[in-house]
Amino acid sequence: MNEERAAHPQQRPLPRSSRVPATKQEVGSDAPAVEDRRRQLLDCAARLFSERGYQATTLRDIAKAAGILPGSIYHHFSSKAQLFLEVNEEGFRSLIPAVEAAIAVETEPWARLEAAFTAHLEQLLSGQAITAVTNAAILSPEEAHLLTQIRAKRDRYERIFEKLVAALPLKPGIDRRLLRLQLLGALNWTAVWYRHGKKAPVDIARNLVASIRP
Repeated sequence: MNEERAAHPQQRPLPRSSRVPATKQEVGSDAPAVEDRRRQLLDCAARLFSERGYQATTLRDIAKAAGILPGSIYHHFSSKAQLFLEVNEEGFRSLIPAVEAAIAVETEPWARLEAAFTAHLEQLLSGQAITAVTNAAILSPEEAHLLTQIRAKRDRYERIFEKLVAALPLKPGIDRRLLRLQLLGALNWTAVWYRHGKKAPVDIARNLVASIRP
């Protein structure tokens, strides 16, 4: 994350969103169908952005993945940039509460860091590509302007880890900012090599913490 970006994780394909059945009160209204289609577009866009990067993904690609005509996307989003920004917003909407809830029940600094790592990995490895889009590495230097629009959420998330690392009893001389960036990079890279059924997120988190603990 941040400007000093780690390699972005590759995501596994997501299942297509299913249409939500209309209730009796919804008969005659297309609001549920519109919201369902919007969510499907967010999911498809997230998967393609995380697999190909922002620049290599076109609205035509996203429309094809969603099974709609390219022009239909504009009924929901004004541009690819807006679609990316909303996907990113959804990603942090999942990540931030998950990590905050995990560390809230711990008091010891190393236990809090391990809890944060575990929550981050659980979100990243859940199969939901929307979480992977929070990794700025999917943007090329030409899309740096988009970083300024998502910086508030990104900075809020990174401040969580900044405080966690600041509280650690480390050896003198350790660059805590650099350590934080390295740790976040290691967490995000997990999605590249992770295989379900091998190590659980909590095991990976525990091992990462043990590797830096004095």
